[in-house]
Amino acid sequence: MTRKSRRLILIAACGAVLALALGLILSAMSGSIVFFRSPAEVAAQGVPPGTRFRLGGLVKDGSVKRGPDQNVEFAVTDTNATVPVQYRGLLPDLFREGQGIVAEGTLDVGGVFRADTVLAKHDENYMPREVADALKAQGRWQEGGSKEAPKDASKAAPKDAAKPETADATLGQRSER
Repeated sequence: MTRKSRRLILIAACGAVLALALGLILSAMSGSIVFFRSPAEVAAQGVPPGTRFRLGGLVKDGSVKRGPDQNVEFAVTDTNATVPVQYRGLLPDLFREGQGIVAEGTLDVGGVFRADTVLAKHDENYMPREVADALKAQGRWQEGGSKEAPKDASKAAPKDAAKPETADATLGQRSER
């Protein structure tokens, strides 16, 4: 066997080991990947109970009911469909009715989404794409204008500021630049 053929066999073996490792990593990660669904998708697709996924939409007005021991019930809507949600824990500070949220959990047999994580939108521009598309289709979407931040006047140089003096080593004299 020549050196060239041994080198080729070694490279092929390393490639096979890397491909196997990549396959195992992707296989292990497939169980932890969670997809985002809107309430309309949940209703249309008939998500099987116990399936873990993310549910996104707006908290329906008048649906928030707080119970004992940090139990909260509310409904998430995209204006086409509504999914009831149960959550136990502290809600984010930005959580309120009419607010965009993403909840992660499972759907039970009765069609109630049992969330173990609730995320509220972080600024006025956030909206799940599916919810925004549904609102646009119904004509209820309102574009939000962004406000320009005021410019910091303290960073601007005064117009009559003197130019710094620098030493010119070759001429041995000071010059203004």
